[in-house]
Amino acid sequence: MSKGAQVETFGACGVPAGAWVAPRPVACGIANRSGKGPVVENRTPKVKSWSIDALIDQTKPSVVVVGIGDPMAGYNQREMQKGWIRENVDELIGRIKARNLPCVWIGPGWGSEGGPYSKTFARVKEFSDFMATSVAPCTYIDSLALSKPGEWPTFDGQHYTVAGYQKWGAALTDAMLANQTVKALPRK
Repeated sequence: MSKGAQVETFGACGVPAGAWVAPRPVACGIANRSGKGPVVENRTPKVKSWSIDALIDQTKPSVVVVGIGDPMAGYNQREMQKGWIRENVDELIGRIKARNLPCVWIGPGWGSEGGPYSKTFARVKEFSDFMATSVAPCTYIDSLALSKPGEWPTFDGQHYTVAGYQKWGAALTDAMLANQTVKALPRK
C-alpha cells in the first residue's frame, strides 16, 4: 500500500486452497481488511471461508495474490499428500485463470522447527519446492529464499511474532515489486 497499491485482504485460518472454491467452516475464524481500514474478524462457530469467484466479483482485482501453504504441507504426516495438494491448488488456480487474472502465489516461510504443528525445515523445503512447480500460471514467490531457517521469530513454530511478520512482509513487498507480473500492473 505504501507503494500505491489498493489492497483487499481476506484470510481464513488453517484451510487448504480448495476452501476458497467451495466455502467450508473455518474453526479458528476468518478476517478481512480493506486498504488501511480496520481488520474485521469473525470467529463464530459456523463461519465459513469465502468463494474466490465472489471475491473477484466484489473486488475486481488487477492481480490475485494467494498465500496458502502451511495448512496443506502436512507437517504431522509421514509423507506429503501431493495428489491432494495438487487437486486443491488446481481447483483454486482454475477459478483465477478462468477470469484471465494474473496471480502470484506466496509460499510459506521457514518458521521454526517443532511446536504444536510439528513443522520441520525439511518438510517446508519439500513443500515449497513442490509448490514452485505446481502453481503455474501463477508466479511463485519462494519465501524460503527471503531468509535463513529460523531467522524470523515465531511463537509456535509456524506463526510469526509481530517482528517476524514485519520482516516477512518487508521481504515480500520487495519480492512483489521485483516480480514481472506485479511490475506490469497499472499504477495510480
